[in-house]
Amino acid sequence: VVMMLACQRFVSVVRNSRTLSRHVTTWSPVGAAFNAQQRKVDLLQKNADFVKVGHPDPAFRDAAEKACINIGTVVERLNTNVELCRSLKNLLDNKEVLDSLDPDTRRVAELFMFDFEISGIHLDESKRGKAVSLNVNLLDLNNEFLNGTHLPNRIEKTALPEHIRHCFSIDGNSIQIGGLHADSPDELVREAAYKIFLFPNSSLLLCLDDLLTCRNELAKLVGYESFAHRALNGTMAKTPGKVLMPWDHSYFSSAVRAERYKIDPSLYSPYFSLGACMEGLNMLFSQLLGVSFRNEQPMAGEVWSEEVRKLAVVHETEGLLGYIYCDFFRRPDKPHQDCHFTIQGGRLKKDGEYQHPVVVLMLSLPPPTRSTPTLLNPGMMENLFHEMGHAMHSMLGRTRYQHVTGTRCSTDFAEVPSILMEFFATDYRVVNQFARHYQTGQPLPKSMVSRLCESKRICGAADTQLQVFYAALDQVYHGKPQNRSTTDILKQMQEKFYGLPYVPNTAWQLRFSHLIGYGAKYYSYLMSRAIASMVWRQCFQKDPFNRDMGERYRREMLAHGGSKEPMLMVQGKELTLTIFLGHYLPPFL
Repeated sequence: VVMMLACQRFVSVVRNSRTLSRHVTTWSPVGAAFNAQQRKVDLLQKNADFVKVGHPDPAFRDAAEKACINIGTVVERLNTNVELCRSLKNLLDNKEVLDSLDPDTRRVAELFMFDFEISGIHLDESKRGKAVSLNVNLLDLNNEFLNGTHLPNRIEKTALPEHIRHCFSIDGNSIQIGGLHADSPDELVREAAYKIFLFPNSSLLLCLDDLLTCRNELAKLVGYESFAHRALNGTMAKTPGKVLMPWDHSYFSSAVRAERYKIDPSLYSPYFSLGACMEGLNMLFSQLLGVSFRNEQPMAGEVWSEEVRKLAVVHETEGLLGYIYCDFFRRPDKPHQDCHFTIQGGRLKKDGEYQHPVVVLMLSLPPPTRSTPTLLNPGMMENLFHEMGHAMHSMLGRTRYQHVTGTRCSTDFAEVPSILMEFFATDYRVVNQFARHYQTGQPLPKSMVSRLCESKRICGAADTQLQVFYAALDQVYHGKPQNRSTTDILKQMQEKFYGLPYVPNTAWQLRFSHLIGYGAKYYSYLMSRAIASMVWRQCFQKDPFNRDMGERYRREMLAHGGSKEPMLMVQGKELTLTIFLGHYLPPFL
């Protein structure tokens, strides 16, 4: 009862916020499925996060960006509301009431209390106000830095040799460089892109300094040794401390793979039409989990682009599980990134019915032409499987509360279902079910799949070393203050963990966008891959279509979302270094 009263008051505060309401109503034209005016705060935030990235109209994106900041401000104030915290603490301190709670309710109550504690609820009123102020400041700094990581750098056209200018975007008398052009066969193009794209931006350097300082000040204020200690509290890791040039790494890795194993993406793409890949996923989920996709016609105004497709996810006996909106194709002003957004989380409603989850999968695939369907290269196909792993985590989660539904779990566990899908994507028994040449209907030869898998061994150690460098840099940035520039820290960590030399007058950290969403948690990719590999080897390597294992995987992992401790879902084993190294290598090694 106490918790229900607290939740009701929580919703009341949100609904009565004029600022919040004003911005929420600006989203409604996105469509009925995304009309967030009456949703709860967490889903308001998620919807705004999606709209600011996925909507084709810049006015909508700007409005959603402002809404995110306003919603975040309301949430931070609620996280330091003493009366709400006291009500929840009374519940948790009452053994009789606590023992009567089901596991999901108890877990969510404990997570709410955890949020109160890391937000500084134990501080006096003045310091709580300071914590709120720091968090609100962080919202602005996060937004400023994240936007800056994606901005191109400009240079006068005459500064580059004429014969390579056409490789970049020309705007009048200047050239815009918005990426590393790592796949270019021209060494000069790669070098120019690396040095110009990573050239230090003084204002963004100051922003990063302010961001790290603000995070550290907040962590110290609420009682943590560093921001990393605060961020890792509640994760599986628990605490911190668990003549090639840089612009050549990606290119030469790909070149060696292509030469040694004859991996030419254009030879694979005809077998990986988007339709074939989606059918492959449909067949895999049907055999493994009893789940299939069904195309549905969106209502008028329901989708934000006519290219978006709506899929109903249906179980053979349970019926409708949820909806996936597939925003797969490139278009102007759409970010070139693959991601998953939760629009509506699953939860058990008062009437006993289950609220169906709704998610968006956003990819950057080439649109079809009049004569050719959308053809995916092996990397695109693997990314499709990866993102669909996130979607199925959301679809198959069956938690009582949407606070812990689907991917709303520990950061270092959230990537496990998606990375696991990459193992299916490179298993010939799975690929053979759907990879057909779009013109001839011939299956993809097994030898080509074998070569593709074997090619992943090339430079695997260097790729892993690069990920370790990223993770270590992230931890140092969020550890104890270093009293030196972020570039000096980068240089030292690169020399220590990576092996390739630092290039003077570059600031790669200003393109490290994961510092926002994965601050102090970038290691999660390494840990999640280790766990996913362990699940693959123990459950699916022998038979990727084993229905019993599929049901066990759903029952023991996917169904719980964040309502169960991640380590308990990995058979309660501690992920020691030995286990980590033993399971990090791909199954084909």
